[in-house]
Amino acid sequence: MIERYAERDVDALWTEENRLNVMLKVELAAARAWCEMGRVPEEALLDIEANARFSVERVHEIERVTQHDVVAFVSAVAENVGENGRYLHLGMTSSDVLDTASSIMLRDSMDIILKALDELDGAVMSLARRYKRLPCVGRTHGIHAEPMTLGLKFLNWHAELQRDRERLELAKRHVSSGKISGAVGTYAMSSPALEARVCELLGLEPARISNQILQRDRHAEMMNALAVFGCTLERMALEVRNLQRTEVREAFEPFGAGQKGSSAMPHKRNPIKCERVCGMSRLLRGYALTAMENVALWHERDISHSSAERVIWPDALNIAAFMARSMTGILTGLVVDEARVREDIDMTGGLVYSQRVLTFLLDELNLSREAAYAVVQENAMRTAAGEGRFLDLLLRDGRIQGLVAPERIEALFESDFYARWVDDIFARFDGD
Repeated sequence: MIERYAERDVDALWTEENRLNVMLKVELAAARAWCEMGRVPEEALLDIEANARFSVERVHEIERVTQHDVVAFVSAVAENVGENGRYLHLGMTSSDVLDTASSIMLRDSMDIILKALDELDGAVMSLARRYKRLPCVGRTHGIHAEPMTLGLKFLNWHAELQRDRERLELAKRHVSSGKISGAVGTYAMSSPALEARVCELLGLEPARISNQILQRDRHAEMMNALAVFGCTLERMALEVRNLQRTEVREAFEPFGAGQKGSSAMPHKRNPIKCERVCGMSRLLRGYALTAMENVALWHERDISHSSAERVIWPDALNIAAFMARSMTGILTGLVVDEARVREDIDMTGGLVYSQRVLTFLLDELNLSREAAYAVVQENAMRTAAGEGRFLDLLLRDGRIQGLVAPERIEALFESDFYARWVDDIFARFDGD
């Protein structure tokens, strides 16, 4: 079984030396499979396994002449093996090596991203539990709506991350496929049994069918899963940015000792880490589009996809891992001003309770919807215009004054009512 890289960074997987090293593992697995099938002598296999090596410099030197990367690679390895180098690359085409090696690196990169996602999700759930019952104002269109709890905001992120995980896991499974089917995928110079054995040695699933390449819908799926994951990270980062705004000041990303927010304005504490995450998510969406453009190729293949993939695969995987780790750092160091969070609920003078007042007038006073709505909206607009607090204006409104005890109206203006089902919502995630 080939070595796994779950504890390494994505960029370590995509260095030129490691890429060639993984290609060599594919070649060695093929040589071993051929030996087991009696095509390669055992002494030749032992010679190959003992002496198969390369230098990046030598591969590049040969490639400058051949203008073919796989030919250059096989030649550089074969000259170190000697006579038995003739058994390398037996019955294979270049994409057998390139695509199968890429599948290994993509699979291991996805393992790293999934681990980063799990660490981020742990930070999110920690915040959700800590602030499970902390009342805060919910906002729609950027405008105060109704009270909720801060914990529900974080729990919502957790649910989305779980969906991201499912998408990424499925994409990982689909890219963890190998192919040793030869030119145009007919196995003319090899066999399906050889392919199955090579994939077994490498920890991959053999593609049910391929042509010259592994079909790029699976890679487009992976890139789209990464892009959607990036959207989740952007959503989280954007929320923190908005909560840090001067007019809000409810939560702040970490700000280190000695950190400066502006070269000109010493008072600035800008959410630069969150802004970085938001910016990088745009790259992932762009790369996903490129991956979809790579699906449709001429006939059994061309190489228009290849040059783009050398950029978008390692870059997107690196970006996704970096973004996830960045958000973990932001959330583990998040500073929540609980007093400000509570205070902001009443910023609009009680307007966040308007729906509850409307429902009360409908249910308890038997007003028509039009009449009840008019009472609530007109007093709400007066409150917004600075004419008084919403409760006080309602209590002085002649249309309902005397119809109900003032304390019953006053009882509608408390935030705990909006948290009465919080435990039930959290219970849906027991065991997560």
